[in-house]
Amino acid sequence: MSRRALLSAAVVGAAGTTAATATAGAVIVRHSVAAMDVEPIEFRGERQAGIVTAAQDRLHFASFDVITRSKSELARMLQQWTVAAERMTRGEETFAGGAVGLNDYLPPTDTGEALGLAAASLTLTIGFGPSLFGPDASDPFRDDRFGLAHRRPAALAPLEAFGKDQLDPARSGGDICVQACADDPQVAVHAIRNLARMGFGVVSVRWSQLGFGRTSSTSISQHTPRNMFGFKDGTANLKAEDTALLDRWVWVDRSDNTPATQWMTGGSYLVARRIRMHIERWDRTSLFEQEAVIGRTKGDGAPLGQTGEFDAPNFQLSDGTAPVIPRTAHVRLAHADNLGGVKLLRRGYNFTDGSDGFGHLDAGLFFIAFCRDPHRQFVPMQQALAERDGLNEYITHVGSALFGCPPGVGAGQWWGQTLFDN
Repeated sequence: MSRRALLSAAVVGAAGTTAATATAGAVIVRHSVAAMDVEPIEFRGERQAGIVTAAQDRLHFASFDVITRSKSELARMLQQWTVAAERMTRGEETFAGGAVGLNDYLPPTDTGEALGLAAASLTLTIGFGPSLFGPDASDPFRDDRFGLAHRRPAALAPLEAFGKDQLDPARSGGDICVQACADDPQVAVHAIRNLARMGFGVVSVRWSQLGFGRTSSTSISQHTPRNMFGFKDGTANLKAEDTALLDRWVWVDRSDNTPATQWMTGGSYLVARRIRMHIERWDRTSLFEQEAVIGRTKGDGAPLGQTGEFDAPNFQLSDGTAPVIPRTAHVRLAHADNLGGVKLLRRGYNFTDGSDGFGHLDAGLFFIAFCRDPHRQFVPMQQALAERDGLNEYITHVGSALFGCPPGVGAGQWWGQTLFDN
């Protein structure tokens, strides 16, 4: 039963309940109807939702290890995941009546915490990591469990470690990822929780990350958000409306693949980096130095030496002794003009995960970027940042992962079908 239908049933049944119950039911309906003004985002289509979709406010990202050695079991789980994912993006339970409408003496087939909530623009995006495809230089002891080694695209080679990285293996890598984005955190958490529950015995959660407050805009209709350092983030990001640029920098082309790797044509590569921000150190830094480190003004986000957020940075501008935008400024090193024109579609989120035991916030940026070839786009940018970025004094990269996200799911198809249908 859908959440919408469940609410309608609750209203109909209210007449036979106590006044208190009826009142409570009315409150639920009023809140839920207001939240249903936004139409659910279509799950099926040429592209997976959650890439160029207008970035939602909340994230629950999960990386899974495949623990079965049966290819048929893995394929069956992906088929079940697809059915549940499509239902949840419509605002429904993973199974009709799964939370409370089935056998009272068996565990529910839906955990129920999203009952009464709207779909909240939920999108679910799946990706497959290098380790799913068998042995490689990073893990020579892992065999080709599913006969997929020949189907791994060259662009899905594991990311190298960069200078100053302090990567935690428990927060890095993974065979499969699912990115859940929504405008309600409970809806996003419900989605990941239920996919993990359904995958019991086939996959296990390797790591996960909650995010709030998107740090990039993926549509011209959205304002530029701020990161945990208080600066506008993602001003120069690619937008959904930039279709020609998306074709060049985000979507994998047929010419990028061999016959064995055509399953990625029309998809995109997802780079995830967990970046710990040293909040306390930053908060003791003067505004002048903060702006010099970033290369933008903190108030309106304008490049130093300019007046508007969307003004083009002038990297040649000098104050007579030095560039106005310092040579080590983050904006200079990450800008397409200094990277041979390379662009990424960023889709990151802020996070705060309590403290580290020393009274310091465990907070920062969960960086997500989609690109056509991570080794030609993300890697050169990150190498430049790792070598010279003044921001390195205030951040540490502690997690890293790469996934190949196939194209969208057509009618009657399931997640990863073109990969598994050898």
